[in-house]
Amino acid sequence: MFRVKVLVAGIAGLAILGLEATAHAQTFGIELHNTMMPASGGMAGASIALPQDLLSSANANPATLTQFRGTQFAFSGGWGEGTFNMTQLSPLPADPSLDTRVFPYSAKSTAPGLPIANIGISQDLAELGLPATVAFGFMTTAGAFVDFRHIPESDGTNSGQTIFNAPAAIGVDMTDRWSLGASMSMGIALNDGPFVGSSGITPDYALRGTVGSNYELTEFTNIGGYYQTGQSFTFDNAVLINPGPDQRGFDSNMDLPQNVGLGIANHRLMNGKLLLATDVLYKLWDEAEGYKALYDNQWVVQIGAQYTMGRYRLRAGYAWAENPLDQTPESDVGGVEPIGELPGLRYVQGLLAITCQHRMTFGLGVVDILPGIDLDMQAGGMFEDGERLGEFTMTSIESYWLAAGLTWKFRRGACEALPIANSWRR
Repeated sequence: MFRVKVLVAGIAGLAILGLEATAHAQTFGIELHNTMMPASGGMAGASIALPQDLLSSANANPATLTQFRGTQFAFSGGWGEGTFNMTQLSPLPADPSLDTRVFPYSAKSTAPGLPIANIGISQDLAELGLPATVAFGFMTTAGAFVDFRHIPESDGTNSGQTIFNAPAAIGVDMTDRWSLGASMSMGIALNDGPFVGSSGITPDYALRGTVGSNYELTEFTNIGGYYQTGQSFTFDNAVLINPGPDQRGFDSNMDLPQNVGLGIANHRLMNGKLLLATDVLYKLWDEAEGYKALYDNQWVVQIGAQYTMGRYRLRAGYAWAENPLDQTPESDVGGVEPIGELPGLRYVQGLLAITCQHRMTFGLGVVDILPGIDLDMQAGGMFEDGERLGEFTMTSIESYWLAAGLTWKFRRGACEALPIANSWRR
């Protein structure tokens, strides 16, 4: 009996590592990478070389902070809504000598979508004679829920996770064309286990660092890149077995992966009114505790365009993400080893199967909607896709999302006084 309970808690409990499949289905693996930011999000998140909002700069390549002048304050909110369906064709565990807990079922998760908020402030240090800009923020990194409690055969599968990050970042102009940047972020994660009475909300905290560079290759072209460390969370006693005198707790380990990003942006076409940007990301899931058992390393490409019409910015974007699911998953998932063997591991993968490769986005920006205040809005969708995991587990997923934000800009004359070569600085 004890082994059966470890199986059930392990299978459903470890699914918390990737619940963004239900509400944040625009993620790559489980990370947003600026897809929910008010301006860059309309360009599919492309923002490594010339980000169009300070939130994207502070959240990705900190070297680009030098493109933001004066004092700027930004706040954005959004909503992510996913449709997540799962079919399980075999009981778990399949061994007839053990008590079956999860029976075959086919259902849609009833978990609602999730609100998303991001806030940030930047300040250039020109008044101090320093060629630098600093920024602070509070960002939604991940967060969603999956809920199959309405299906008796699922044995109450229900889990949730929310992760926020609070970055402190600086960008420094080393020359007229070259800037460097660095940031340190405190991550705050809240994790809720799958079964009523067997676990509760478990918090943890972890640091994550980023270093980046940006170079003005020509008057019209910028290139940039960054390296981001992993972020390690350990949820103490996240899975509880045998509640009561014989209760035992199991820790669950989860690392957000190391990320490497490269980007290029050009604004020469159509008399400088058309901005084209492309980002390429490489996510090292194979070195991330917890996810390395279920995901392979992943390539992501984000392509965005922005056309300027007076005060208006029209945006569109496309993102492609490689399916990260490992076809040979490992048995130890974040420190818990379910006994269901391959069918049990496939069930875990099914609960975090963000397999869709194609996403489209559109956005609109309005400069000075009120004096000194800019408005940015964006919407996007991920095309439906499905995955069969082994012989017994099938999933399908699609999603849409909306976001909008306001940016307050002070001391705007500093922006207007910049030379033409830096006209894209904001």
